Amino acid sequence: MYIPNICCTFARFFVRAGSSSARLECLLWEQEVVSSNLAYPTKRVTVSGSFSIENGELRIMYYKAIFIDIDDTLLDYIPCCREAFDAAMSAVNHQLSAISIQHSDELFELFFAISGRLFSEAKRGLHTVAEVMELYPAEFIAKSGLADDPMNGVGAEELTETFKHAFRAAWGTTHTLVPGAEDTLRALQHKGYRLFAASNSFGHLQRSRLQHAGILHYFEDTYISMDIGYDKPDVRFYEEALRRCGLQAHEVVMVGDSMTTDIIGAQQAGLDAIYFNRRNEAVSYQPSISSLAELEACIEAEEQRRNSRCHQ
Repeated sequence: MYIPNICCTFARFFVRAGSSSARLECLLWEQEVVSSNLAYPTKRVTVSGSFSIENGELRIMYYKAIFIDIDDTLLDYIPCCREAFDAAMSAVNHQLSAISIQHSDELFELFFAISGRLFSEAKRGLHTVAEVMELYPAEFIAKSGLADDPMNGVGAEELTETFKHAFRAAWGTTHTLVPGAEDTLRALQHKGYRLFAASNSFGHLQRSRLQHAGILHYFEDTYISMDIGYDKPDVRFYEEALRRCGLQAHEVVMVGDSMTTDIIGAQQAGLDAIYFNRRNEAVSYQPSISSLAELEACIEAEEQRRNSRCHQ
């Protein structure tokens, strides 16, 4: 790729540890492009960017960092949820003296529907994520009928607390990976991108899950709503994340599976966003990917598209 008349006012050349790709980072560079349009013969553009040298070819890397959602982007939410649910039901069973409740698919479907509805309402601003974490155990216990038999000797409030604490404890160890998650993180880190996890939940639980999955070390930091103080898609979540990593919105791309919290939220904060449509929903948004194996190429295509715009 030919890049004409680049003048770097400050640059540094380095090779990231463990990477065979050399990267030239220009904190400020000016590029003068000669145009065939006589009305606008030249165009001077000042940007903050970086380059990757791969196989002898110079490639502009517009993004310095990638924000990546966790649930249903890196970790498979449904099997993780079922694992934590079964652990919570075991704790409930242990507390009930008169009956033994089977961990039936019907009960899990009830729980999943309740939690799904409440999290969807949170995305619309009707609840905070912290409120949802309190609401769905109580609603599940109430609608399941587990506390209805007076012979059990355990009330709904006590069962709710048992279920809630057991579910959270188990949730912190669930770590079923979405196919291609670790390979993708390794490849992106190898390219020189800074990686940050961005999720709505409890910080210590999400970091524990990433640790159990063996992928926490790929991230420079984790931005979790309970730590940040705001939930996605609140623009303030993204603004605080940008402040913490010391980057501008145009230097970061967000990757996630939720159109509301990950895509629209990031765009409202000025970030580019890539939609991970792993369940092949009828969504026309682009850029999008259907598997994590497509992410590296998608990011490169977005950077090339930006480069083309710069040269027009």
